[in-house]
Amino acid sequence: MSNQSRLFKKYQDEVKPALQEKRQYKNVHQVPAIQKIVIYMGVSASLEKAAVDDAARDLAAITGRKPVIAKSRKSIANFKLREGQPIGCYVTLRRDVMYEFFDRLVATALPRIRDFRGVSRRSFDGRGNYSLGLADQTIFPEIELDKIKRQQGMDITIVTSARTNDEALDLLKLMGMPFSDR
Repeated sequence: MSNQSRLFKKYQDEVKPALQEKRQYKNVHQVPAIQKIVIYMGVSASLEKAAVDDAARDLAAITGRKPVIAKSRKSIANFKLREGQPIGCYVTLRRDVMYEFFDRLVATALPRIRDFRGVSRRSFDGRGNYSLGLADQTIFPEIELDKIKRQQGMDITIVTSARTNDEALDLLKLMGMPFSDR
């Protein structure tokens, strides 16, 4: 595989040895790695049906993959929600596509956020997975500003094989994730 992403090479050549030395792993398979990245765009059920299609089109432009439409599991009257109604869309990225997306997220998208001072260190789930919420899809260069009908946020979850939050923090830091100092 000669067409590996720049970030995967960085992981193999720099990050893996550094983590193995810092954490004193006996086996190379103990070193944490990024397993998958899930990007989810939720859409309010009260908006028109085209809202889900717009979100899916934006997500497809950002990731290069066709999103899965998420439907509600049960009806909730207070939220004007019916069972089976589309409420969002998501994409799961793995392997090379995942590294390409992570590279674009860290190198181009996050620095475009206004007044960006780094992502929170508190967004780990306790099992080494990191979740990040973005308020606006326009920080990605793939989105054309003229064609945007509504601002749409997204949740990005980075699933790692790390057992603890500290291991995952070290992994993501070495991979180039800009964490805030606070």
